[in-house]
Amino acid sequence: MQAPNPSADADTARDRLRPSLSEITRVSLKVGLLSFGGPAAQISVMHQEFVENRKWLSEDRFLHALNYCMLLPGPEAQQLATYCGWLSGRTLGGLIAGLLFILPGAFAMGIVSFIYAAYGETSLISAVFYGVKAGVLAIVLQALARIGKKALKTRLSWLICGLSFCALFFFSVPFPLVIVGAAIVGLAFSNAPNTEPDEPADHVARATFAGTVRTLLAGVLIWGGPPLLAAWLLAPGNVLVEVAEFFSLLAVVSFGGAYALLSYMAQVAVETKSWLSAGEMLDGLGLAETTPGPLILVTQFVGFLGGWRDPGPFSAPMAAILAAAMTTWVTFTPSFLFVLAGAPWMERLRGNKKLAKALSAITAAVAGTILNLAIWFAINVLFAETETLKMGAFKVLWPEFTSLDPVLAGIAILAALLAFGAKRGMATVLGTTAMLGLVAQTLVN
Repeated sequence: MQAPNPSADADTARDRLRPSLSEITRVSLKVGLLSFGGPAAQISVMHQEFVENRKWLSEDRFLHALNYCMLLPGPEAQQLATYCGWLSGRTLGGLIAGLLFILPGAFAMGIVSFIYAAYGETSLISAVFYGVKAGVLAIVLQALARIGKKALKTRLSWLICGLSFCALFFFSVPFPLVIVGAAIVGLAFSNAPNTEPDEPADHVARATFAGTVRTLLAGVLIWGGPPLLAAWLLAPGNVLVEVAEFFSLLAVVSFGGAYALLSYMAQVAVETKSWLSAGEMLDGLGLAETTPGPLILVTQFVGFLGGWRDPGPFSAPMAAILAAAMTTWVTFTPSFLFVLAGAPWMERLRGNKKLAKALSAITAAVAGTILNLAIWFAINVLFAETETLKMGAFKVLWPEFTSLDPVLAGIAILAALLAFGAKRGMATVLGTTAMLGLVAQTLVN
């Protein structure tokens, strides 16, 4: 007689109370609107909504999904949103959650890109989001505390977390190597035999070869439709065709998040394509960091300016909108494809003990990654000047302590007190810090 599985029983109970598509839409929109501060903060938002507040997913299921998304190219937070939506509401739920994670940020980036291109002035936008960065820092620390509490339960997991942090922060080891190394360590120290995997949730699609092939074929056709149409209708060298080609390639090799690709993307966009200048590239990155949505939305800013500067047969605003839309389409569509095709197989393997050990090690490495992001984000937010200290392979980002922004530091401390002491929600923390930041910037200027 098989022993009862409490985790499986809990998952089954959740399945019976699974949310409606309208509920998924409402929560996903909230996640999209609050998705400031990069993947660490965005993962924290999703964890709070899907696991803690709504209890639609178990902790194990959420971490299992996070581990898979960390292995994929593309924006892991958007992929995780899609996976959480898929677990909660199958394919439609995944599409809704993934799209609503992107759309608020894409809309905001479209507006600021137009203001930037037409008027060259975004000081009001910067003022609005000035204090938000301090609130985001508190949310990142919350994510680190929550995921660390769940992931770091053994000496080995603590060791993997520490080594992953050191590899990223002090030696700039590529993120994919850190994840692969953690998985190898997890397998090497696993002495658990493989067992039959747990059955997936009742409402989650079972993995079949035919279903996967259908998903892949449909996804590739949907992904490639707009680029092929542009190539057919427009002359070679048109900016719509060029952004489709370049960002399609970027989407499938973008392991390690947006920062791992910025130098290559900037080099091509600035030096080879001349879509924008180096200074404008930095401005775009700053706008992407202060608006909601994944940081990789900086690609939309690049595409927008490329279309604005080289409109071809269109007006400048129309060409810019089309180029930005094309860039966003080819950047994010593969992420939906990776999740919707791969998630059923990952759920099928969820009870595999050896795989569980490898994924647990990856979760520990992710905790180290979030610690690296938290420190990197804190240094860049709170200090106006930084330098990189190098000694052979060793290099570390170091702040110039005299460049500390005391106002932002004070707002960050208040945000931490609201989040950790008063246990206030994200909306309260971000709303309070946004208001304080806007007042501070208005008084200064």
